[in-house]
Amino acid sequence: MPPPTDQARWFTEEVHPHDAHLKAYLRGAFPAVRDVDDVVQESYLRIWQARAAHPIQFAQAFLFKIARHLALDHVRREKIAPFLSGGDSVASSVLEPGPNAADTATSQEKLRVLADAIEHLPARCRQVVILRKLQFVPQREVAARLGISEKTVEAQLARGLARCEHYLRRRGVRGWYGDT
Repeated sequence: MPPPTDQARWFTEEVHPHDAHLKAYLRGAFPAVRDVDDVVQESYLRIWQARAAHPIQFAQAFLFKIARHLALDHVRREKIAPFLSGGDSVASSVLEPGPNAADTATSQEKLRVLADAIEHLPARCRQVVILRKLQFVPQREVAARLGISEKTVEAQLARGLARCEHYLRRRGVRGWYGDT
């Protein structure tokens, strides 16, 4: 468990700056939730407790995920006992398909970590990975551009992808290599 001052610094720098965006997301995505501030405070409490137990790599994504689950719980309770809070006319619109702010934040953070992974590759490896996987340049053309054999392109690509996978896994990124 980190010292209390470190925990407070982490919360102030990594979690609380997302307050306004989180409230706007909750108000837009969950209009049936009447007290957004309660959901936000409960989200803060839960992320604080989770951070005390283990490190959190992606604070914004984790915060939004917690808030989303809490808001969905509020909507479900509303559906079960609508007479207590005035109906659930908007609850069905909450589950519309499409990306939400939490998923978008998670994807953006994953992309940042992937960019870091590529940046940490050796120069030749990085060139091959960028040309083949990001720019979709054919293997033969990559070999010609870089003045290397196609076998070297294959080897550098395999090495680069393995290093990227290792880099991502070490940082807790899941969902890109068949895991969840």
